[in-house]
Amino acid sequence: MGAIFGGAITQADREAYARDGVVFLTGALDADAVAAAQAAWDWSLAHPGPGATRFAQATEGTFYNDLYNPDCLTGYRAMLEASPIPALVADLWGRPEVWFMYEQVFLKEGGEARRTPWHQDSSYLAVAGDDLAVAWITFDPVAKADSLEFVRGSHRGTLFNGSRFELGDDTAPLYPNADLPRMPDIEADRVAWDIVSWAVKPGDLIVFHPATLHGGAATHGGRRRRTLTLRFFGETAVYDPRPGRPGPRVDGFHARMKAGDPFRDPSFLRLR
Repeated sequence: MGAIFGGAITQADREAYARDGVVFLTGALDADAVAAAQAAWDWSLAHPGPGATRFAQATEGTFYNDLYNPDCLTGYRAMLEASPIPALVADLWGRPEVWFMYEQVFLKEGGEARRTPWHQDSSYLAVAGDDLAVAWITFDPVAKADSLEFVRGSHRGTLFNGSRFELGDDTAPLYPNADLPRMPDIEADRVAWDIVSWAVKPGDLIVFHPATLHGGAATHGGRRRRTLTLRFFGETAVYDPRPGRPGPRVDGFHARMKAGDPFRDPSFLRLR
């Protein structure tokens, strides 16, 4: 893991994704692809959706997040259709079909911005299966110590309750009355977990399964971290109910679906 990416997914990459739930593809995006992704990120900041949030901070630092913008494709369609990422994701899965689910943008800057709590995206999403992927793109160089971190193989383990990103308690459950077990305090016992991270720069790509435990380091004063994540699903993805109000935020979608149904809706952009 972490070897120089040669421009094509290898069998070792596929095996690593299936085993670890995350792969690091150095230099996977050329300058044009990075510029197009950053233009989409800029569009999101200029057109905040109903999910835009500034997370509570103990300092003056900014931790901004937006996702599920209902007008997302206005700013993203051209980039997604030209991007090499859907082909890379399909090759990692070993299956050809890829749909775009939703976007998520992050901005950390100013004073020290809090750590992104450990969590699994799958706790917030009503979808399951092997053909799922999150593509993480950075527009700023990030040192290994300041980067996104993952617990290898955790996508094959327990699905925990979602963190509600509460200031002072990263494990506070999003769904207090749900059967999902509470998120463990990984930061309190890091050596007990198989944690991996990488130094990343613009053009590098991290792809991970949404059930993989992950969290992000704090951003230090005077630093800026602009990142974009793109969420994809494939032909074997199925509807898997969650408590609360899980994504995707598509009108009428959850009422039309039942557990085990193929995860499909005409509103999702098919890319391959």
